[in-house]
Amino acid sequence: MDWKLEGSPQKTESHVLQEQEVLREDTGEYGMSESFQLLQIDVECERQEGETLPTGGAVLCSKNVQRKQRHWEKIVAAKKSKRKQEKERRKANRVENLGICPQHSKRFLRSLTKERLLEAKHSGPRLCIDLSMSHHMSKKELSRLAGQIRRLYGSNKKATRPFWICLTGFATDGPLYEECLRMNDGFSSYLLDITEEDCFTLFPLETLVYLTPDSEHALEDVDLNKVYILGGLVDESVQKKVTFQKAREHSVKTARLPIQEYMVRCQNGKNYHSEILAINQVFDILSTYSETQSWPEALKKGVSSRKGYVLQNAVE
Repeated sequence: MDWKLEGSPQKTESHVLQEQEVLREDTGEYGMSESFQLLQIDVECERQEGETLPTGGAVLCSKNVQRKQRHWEKIVAAKKSKRKQEKERRKANRVENLGICPQHSKRFLRSLTKERLLEAKHSGPRLCIDLSMSHHMSKKELSRLAGQIRRLYGSNKKATRPFWICLTGFATDGPLYEECLRMNDGFSSYLLDITEEDCFTLFPLETLVYLTPDSEHALEDVDLNKVYILGGLVDESVQKKVTFQKAREHSVKTARLPIQEYMVRCQNGKNYHSEILAINQVFDILSTYSETQSWPEALKKGVSSRKGYVLQNAVE
């Protein structure tokens, strides 16, 4: 037993020596040590480079990031400046259109607009849009008419002296109503009157003035005691005297905008001249005249040069 315990370490040591001899024979006596030395040198070099590179790399990376950061800050600052200028421009437009102090909030502006529209219902000029002819129009024409109603209402909201708008002959289960709901956001909450009743039965006939380009009488003034009617008709086939004949059937007075009195025909390539305007364009003329009492200024706003007419003083 003692022999085995003492001999075992000796056997192990001899075995290790034999293995070392074998390694020397395979790699050379100093081959392994040199390899370890070279490996140790490479590791140290990599460690030294690893210790110095992060510092230098961080500096280069930091400069690059700083350059990009400065470029990005310039872009952000330019966008902020542009948004600020646009905000100030919109605020100035609201002040100009409403004639109020710029410090008021949007909520106050909305309440002021609502107050003016409701006041127009009792004391302002009245405008009726006759929509009883909508069943004669195509879907495309109904879409155009819905867009004109939207623009008309938008202009009336901005007016210093708004009209009270009434949509007559307007069936809430008809295609035009559905088209207005589809195209006009918040149409159901518009501050105006909507009725299926015809305008000729809704108001006294002596108070009605049907505005039509086929009338022989030029409109001279906007009377608060009158109800002015616009034919809600978009007819791409341009059927003449539809609204004029309808007014005559009900013995209602007619009038046309004084385009011929204040404007002249201008030469154009298509030799095109027309006094037929969209209902929102007619409204812009009436609204501008109601505020300025100037037909030239009102006509200039509503009648574009594409209609073939310009103001007389412009030609002179």
